[in-house]
Amino acid sequence: MNITVLGAGAWGTALAAQASERHAVCLWARDATQAQALRAQRRNARYLPEIELPPALRIEADLAAALAHAEGGLLVIATPMSGLREMFGAIGDQSSVFWLCKGFEAGTGQLGHEIARELRPGAHAGVLSGPSFALEVAQGLPTALVAASTDERLSELAVDAFHAGSLRIYTSTDPIGVEVGGAVKNVMAIAVGVADGMGFGLNARAALITRGLAEMTRLGLALGASLETFMGLSGLGDLVLTTTGDLSRNRRVGLMLAAAKPLPQILQELGHVAEGVYSAPVVLQRARTLGVEMPITDCVVQVLQGAITPAQALALLLGRDARAEH
Repeated sequence: MNITVLGAGAWGTALAAQASERHAVCLWARDATQAQALRAQRRNARYLPEIELPPALRIEADLAAALAHAEGGLLVIATPMSGLREMFGAIGDQSSVFWLCKGFEAGTGQLGHEIARELRPGAHAGVLSGPSFALEVAQGLPTALVAASTDERLSELAVDAFHAGSLRIYTSTDPIGVEVGGAVKNVMAIAVGVADGMGFGLNARAALITRGLAEMTRLGLALGASLETFMGLSGLGDLVLTTTGDLSRNRRVGLMLAAAKPLPQILQELGHVAEGVYSAPVVLQRARTLGVEMPITDCVVQVLQGAITPAQALALLLGRDARAEH
């Protein structure tokens, strides 16, 4: 199968490298200088310096050539959420498309499937998500993902493309739930990072993860998702990984906020996109529009905006009235 991955960040590079062991894969890098370095060094020095790229992996800076490679095969968009709309506008009539980014689009508040429906209503489109750190995928460590689309044949195409060896692909017909899980877990990872950084303890961590899952589920159901999705890989699974894993960028944002570092400095030191920073206010706005209560998300947004300190956020959460759990 011919596969093109658009975006040579950590996740796009990792997935392309794994798939190139079985398929003809082209990895597109927006920056021609980066593409040249990838070809010369056979290594992504910025995002995955530990991993040697397979000799069979084709590197392209020419978008037209990269898109032509995927004709009749599969196209995977691996840009940050902020670049998804631009990519959908650039891919032309490509019919089989998955995206990897997790979040709500700033400004519009849309999820990936809503952007796809707006720009490419006739495309066979879906999201590939789940608990996954790019480095571990690139290292060939066991990982399970979910390919979600209302087009079941497209999900099976993702299975054919990526299900092999240590990488397992499950299918879902609930892209809404899969996307909500992928977006909200990043916000919760910031909250848990703050709590851990302030030494609130393991009890607090467990409470935040569990109540974070409740917030995620409420928003997902309001948007039309299935309850079962949030008990699966893209819900609970991704939430646990991102809130507790040391490779989580969003968790690191929370840890640095707890250390009283200003957000611009945090983002500069991070060097990678932490989607939760950009998604949090959009998640909150969409929740309010739907009448969904998300107190943890609300506190994360206020901390990110500098309106309250992490200690004040804890006080707000602890000061809420007692209520039934469900």
